[in-house]
Amino acid sequence: MPVSKTDTIVTLSLANGSNAQIYLHGATITSWKAPAAGTKDPVHERLFLSSKSALDGSKPLRGGIPIAFPFFGPPTKPEHKAMGQHGFARNQTWQFDSVVMDNEAGVSIRLTLEPNESIKSVFPQAFYLAYVVTLSVHQLSTDLHVDNTSTEVLSHQALFHTYFACDSTLATVSPLKGLTYFDKTKGGVESVEGREEVDVKTFTDSVYKNGGGMYTIKYPGGGIHIKTKGFNDVVVWNPQAEAGKSMADMEDGGWDRYICVEPGMATYWNEIPPGGKWIGQQVLETL
Repeated sequence: MPVSKTDTIVTLSLANGSNAQIYLHGATITSWKAPAAGTKDPVHERLFLSSKSALDGSKPLRGGIPIAFPFFGPPTKPEHKAMGQHGFARNQTWQFDSVVMDNEAGVSIRLTLEPNESIKSVFPQAFYLAYVVTLSVHQLSTDLHVDNTSTEVLSHQALFHTYFACDSTLATVSPLKGLTYFDKTKGGVESVEGREEVDVKTFTDSVYKNGGGMYTIKYPGGGIHIKTKGFNDVVVWNPQAEAGKSMADMEDGGWDRYICVEPGMATYWNEIPPGGKWIGQQVLETL
């Protein structure tokens, strides 16, 4: 079956072996297995998930593709103070809505999230979120649809906090040269990137403005091409042992096994008028 589901997990699968797993808790994609593009090689895991992640829905998952919404990072606006890091979307149970596509091109499903009592207690504004996940042989697409169903302007941020499985000591990201970024490991000091290829061999938490929307991760034996729409920023993050050891849900040495490249809104806020919509997209393709 191209789509199978339990009470907690939705699995997408194709005849060639490519597959993806999505937890309804947080609508978090926890696994994506695919071969290198243009090959019939065996599939292998493309995402990192910490073995210490809570899989019981008690807290956000550490790894995969968590969704940050309605803001990125810690709350900075007074109306968001009751929420935790990255907002509520990654810590709510989403609903399976429908199979959107099932044909030779691939398979696609839609998950939805609407205000419940838990959300209303920290975010009273009305909204409707739809998350469309599409699997093809060499690609994984994630589309976040935000509908403002309220009578007021909806001001928000959004971000895909993707953990790519790789040897972080050998992985690089490009093209970021010439972009202005904020180095959060140095208190948010503003700099201009001078490297052709950016690595994460040391503790890295860099927020790049106006990134262009297309990025390439390279590592020995392969890589990932990222294409985005609706996101002007991109974050490159790896805590290394310096910060990783303080994370209770990070497995020991986990920081050596991934790099986060996160398209999103991190330095600005998007405003959706009453009745309006916004869509943010990320397309991942194996190399």
